[in-house]
Amino acid sequence: MDKFFQHETSCIDDGCIIGDGSKIWHFSHVMPGAIIGQNCILGQNVFVAGGVVIGDRVKVQNNVSLYEGVMVEDDVFLGPSCVFTNVINPRGFIERKSEYRKTLVKKGASVGANATIICGNTLGMYCLIGAGAVITKDVKDFALVVGNPGRQVGWVSAYGHQLTFDEHKVAICPQSGVRYILEDNALHMVNEIK
Repeated sequence: MDKFFQHETSCIDDGCIIGDGSKIWHFSHVMPGAIIGQNCILGQNVFVAGGVVIGDRVKVQNNVSLYEGVMVEDDVFLGPSCVFTNVINPRGFIERKSEYRKTLVKKGASVGANATIICGNTLGMYCLIGAGAVITKDVKDFALVVGNPGRQVGWVSAYGHQLTFDEHKVAICPQSGVRYILEDNALHMVNEIK
């Protein structure tokens, strides 16, 4: 007996792995060879290709397609209709399956609605990609990125709050109380989340 929920309109092919407590909603399709972790939520009309790996506690909102080459770590949020690619120069009349580029979405990252992630890039831990942003290069851990092309406009805590730094380049998350320090244009947690 399956230990995950599958809506009757979803299509889950043989040969995929879906973790306990996950929910697959209306009109979603999970292909053979896909791996979905525990306690994930795939909203309406989500496509997961073979070879895609999704960690635990990931929320994939409506109308998101995850193509071969995409890897999503734990605790990631993928907003409605965000877009992932896997070929840098697609043509309808040329098959380029051997040229797929990998995209990694690291732990705790959030991607806003209608954002586009160009293949071959890494989204850092706990980064926040604004709605409609177009990501054309790697994104740093905790970076706040907006616009087209995406540009970093600040830093966020693991809880998603924009950080304000003191004269010592230290910031405190207003929700968790975790301290962060900015060193060499990289953000580090000083104390861990409780």
